[in-house]
Amino acid sequence: MTYREIAMWEILEVLRRVGRGESKSAVARTTGHSRMTVRRYVRTAVELGWELGAEEPSEELAAQVYARHRPASERSPGEAEARLLGHRDQIKQWLKPGPTEKRGLRLTKVHELLRRRNVQVPYSTLYRFAVKHCGFSDRRRVTVRKADCEPGELAEIDFGRLGLIPSPETGRRRTAWALIVTLGHSRHLYVHTTFSQKIHHLIEGLEDAWSFFGGCTRRVVVDNLKTAIIKADRYDPIFQRTFEEYARYRGFIIDPAPPYMPTGKPIVERAVPYVRDNFFRGESWMDLDHVQREAIRWCLQTAGTRIHGTTRKRPLAVFENVEREQLLPLTRERYDPPTWAECKVHPDHHINFGKALYSVPTRYIRQQVWVRADSGLVRIYADGSLIKTHPRQEPGGRSTDYDDYPAELTPYALRDPQRIIRQATELSSDIGRFMEQLLSGTLPWTKIRQAQKLLRLSKKYGEHRVASACRRALAFELINVRRVESILLKDLDQLELPIAQDAAVIPIETRFLRSPRSFSHSPTKESDS
Repeated sequence: MTYREIAMWEILEVLRRVGRGESKSAVARTTGHSRMTVRRYVRTAVELGWELGAEEPSEELAAQVYARHRPASERSPGEAEARLLGHRDQIKQWLKPGPTEKRGLRLTKVHELLRRRNVQVPYSTLYRFAVKHCGFSDRRRVTVRKADCEPGELAEIDFGRLGLIPSPETGRRRTAWALIVTLGHSRHLYVHTTFSQKIHHLIEGLEDAWSFFGGCTRRVVVDNLKTAIIKADRYDPIFQRTFEEYARYRGFIIDPAPPYMPTGKPIVERAVPYVRDNFFRGESWMDLDHVQREAIRWCLQTAGTRIHGTTRKRPLAVFENVEREQLLPLTRERYDPPTWAECKVHPDHHINFGKALYSVPTRYIRQQVWVRADSGLVRIYADGSLIKTHPRQEPGGRSTDYDDYPAELTPYALRDPQRIIRQATELSSDIGRFMEQLLSGTLPWTKIRQAQKLLRLSKKYGEHRVASACRRALAFELINVRRVESILLKDLDQLELPIAQDAAVIPIETRFLRSPRSFSHSPTKESDS
């Protein structure tokens, strides 16, 4: 005899009819139960404290009667379960981890192996059988739905792989990624396509998204991207320096999802396959710009106008009517994402950043400094203080502030003869005149080292002696610093000059004057003499 399970509502109907005074036979005919079943339900209800005819039976009373008369859970297996019982040991063996493995076969693989053995059962039946008879752990947990967020409060972002598209720069196909930004309240979304997931492309995509929405949310939930989260932690994550600076610039709070938990950002998580399957797949694409143009059109005309499966509303309509006005306004200009790097100051007073050179003052040589560079400026920090600012240079370029060099090396680095002449003139007019003669000509910087040596001689021997030596060298037209040094070493600067400094030079009458024929090189014969 097959048992038919009775629902609580049927028991409640029986008790109500009996309580109104109907006979048990009439109740049995009306409800389809036997008189014995009706009497059993009434007797159990009375035992539970029900006063027949005095009060209306309640649902709680009917549920208690139902619990008393509910049969045991052990029933004969169904047809599909009976077929699986003959393979129970084999299923256990498949699900059991091997000696060198952490887990056994997946249940989907077991389902496929059973199909090869001509055991055709639904996957749901196999799952219930494995949990009941094979010790398969039911990892499903009890979950709760969080309260809906306020308009303008939340945006969830994530990267999703789209597929291969042509790249005109390389002539080959490259993998395109989609940065998907989904608003938590309206479910309106924006898709930014890119070939890279670096921090600059992440911020560029967010800036385009805020421009698309007309504002910024107060909280942004991000996946644990390496470009945004340096160290993923459930309670104390470490943010990437540039991304944290960008969050302060725009005024939103970074809310990273827990590691290895897609349910931490469920709204955008379900949007990734939707974007890939509904928008990208099955289409022909020319380049990345083509994909981006069509993505914006798709967000407005397709994704924004559909009936969302959860909210049962059109995302674009909810966004326009409710959420747009609650977003943070974009009062500041578009963010220029910087790059941070730690560099060492080399002995030549420069750091190498972005394959370009930037000068730093002498006192920071061989020290580590931090560099912050955006599209326009390069800022150099030491011990948290700004020490230098340079305009951004292209790779191979150089930005040098010659005031960073020591004062004695600046003229040599600048190749500025006039600066050295001014320094020499400040010491003495004679030294200045000698320096001016020394550095005259078309290539004066070829003698800058001699000029530096002359300045050093004034420190070694004194300005007065060097001035006298220069005056004597000028009198004899000896424009050579080594000759000046020789005059100082031999104390010739102490002697009086043979002629006045400003006297004209009188040429000496030539002696042993020869005829022009003596300079002829043509050979002569003895007969011609």
